[in-house]
Amino acid sequence: MRIARTRPGSARRGVATAALAVSVVLGVATSPVPAVASAETFFFDDIGSTAVPRANCGPGSLPETGMQGDVPAEDRNNGRSTQGYRCNMSLVGGLQDRGGGLLSVTYDHCSYTSTFFPGNLLNPTTPGVQVLDVSNPAQPVLSTTLNEPAMLGGTWESLKVNKARKLLAATAVPIAAGTGYFSVYDISDCAHPRLLNPGAGSDVTMPLPFISHEGGFSPDGNTYWVSGPAPGFLTAIDISNPAEPRIIWQGLHGLGGHGFGITPDGNRMYLSNLGGITVLDISAVQRGDPYPTVPQIATYLWTDGFFNQHSIPVTYGDKPYIFTVDETGGGGIKVFDVADPAHAEIVQKIKLEIQLPANTAANLRSSQGGSVFSYDPHYCVVDRPADPTALACSWESSGIRVFDIRDLNRISEIAYYNPPAQTGKNVQLTNSPHALSSLIGVSLFNFVPLARAVFEGKTDPRVAFGPRAGMVAFGDLSADWCFSPPEFHGNQIWTSCSDNGFMALQLDDTVYQPPANQASTYGQ
Repeated sequence: MRIARTRPGSARRGVATAALAVSVVLGVATSPVPAVASAETFFFDDIGSTAVPRANCGPGSLPETGMQGDVPAEDRNNGRSTQGYRCNMSLVGGLQDRGGGLLSVTYDHCSYTSTFFPGNLLNPTTPGVQVLDVSNPAQPVLSTTLNEPAMLGGTWESLKVNKARKLLAATAVPIAAGTGYFSVYDISDCAHPRLLNPGAGSDVTMPLPFISHEGGFSPDGNTYWVSGPAPGFLTAIDISNPAEPRIIWQGLHGLGGHGFGITPDGNRMYLSNLGGITVLDISAVQRGDPYPTVPQIATYLWTDGFFNQHSIPVTYGDKPYIFTVDETGGGGIKVFDVADPAHAEIVQKIKLEIQLPANTAANLRSSQGGSVFSYDPHYCVVDRPADPTALACSWESSGIRVFDIRDLNRISEIAYYNPPAQTGKNVQLTNSPHALSSLIGVSLFNFVPLARAVFEGKTDPRVAFGPRAGMVAFGDLSADWCFSPPEFHGNQIWTSCSDNGFMALQLDDTVYQPPANQASTYGQ
């Protein structure tokens, strides 16, 4: 499937120039403005209207009762959603405690539960990042807690692992944006992380100058990249010597930024922006040039979804692609052919039925009382970067979804696990962003795609008025929010959802056989 794109006129070339990674000075050495006269901005206005084929649920499943990905209003009201929904995937074990934070990660036989500020501080015994020993996936246990400022201040989407160097790192992000605090740990003994930078970044009197919302490692683990949401501020922190982290490049790339994906060689970044991705050449940082520049290669914008979350570079044969995820707006996941990153093409889209334009009113109907997010993907993982066979995604209120991606022209869903709703447990789940956000009941991000679908005559707005239409405040947690990367561990997937906390999930052998060289990755 090829998606038509529009080549920009002079106005959009102006946008591209404004989105340039312009270097600024915050008391550190930064690059001059790079020359990128050839960089262009491309615009895609196609709205995907096809869902991937449903999974065929085998024995032991407890399938969804409505359309693919939906938790119907009736199920939320009558308690059916508290049983959860599962198809070819089952729960092995878990550890809920006070919730799973926003974006938690795993390594070896351990999981690291992110913190969501300020709710995490209401747990006086373990307020920081919880380290879970999952040697026995049926009975995960708390090993220790990380309590440096970066870990106590809310890690948002910055808590990440680098497998090559066995490192864990995060920045403090109290409320969507943060600055100053950054800690790096040696996780060679994954259940007992060892702080590597007790000075700069971890000492409360020695903050570092950056703006943070999300962060992640270069593949070799020598650089930790930090992105800010508004403005779109990007920072490269050299951690080749983790004891002395130092900022080696900073730039303003646009009005807003989010996550990213980095190619395995560390030379190219696919940086998320508010409505698409910006492709950057980061090879000078990767090489360790003393005064690196970061040229812009191209920018891709679209109307089908917004708040792009992150990208995963992969190859099929020797041909490069990316899977890129839209956090809101019903855009789902887009697959780009990036053989020429300056002229990339969308070749496939992955959506669930509940995201289609014709179902936007039904989406709003069922998600009322669930707070600001509803049925969109957040973080995805491939089971290996070269010739991947499966893609697992956290899909907010649709739970964990797994897809067969061996053939990009025949992508299909093979399994899902939407955990039991924790209805009414708002007060207990102090480390759940869902519980804390549920002062707002209405799904705010649904209104743009709904308005567009109504304007185009693709949906009936009257469908949106159901039994939960009045729940504009004080949401009831009648479906969980799943945000964390669902990481492959053999035939299991380890992940965390906001309300249910950490979960080890078992994929049925009938739908997934792990490749011999399985190497789970989310692009950072």
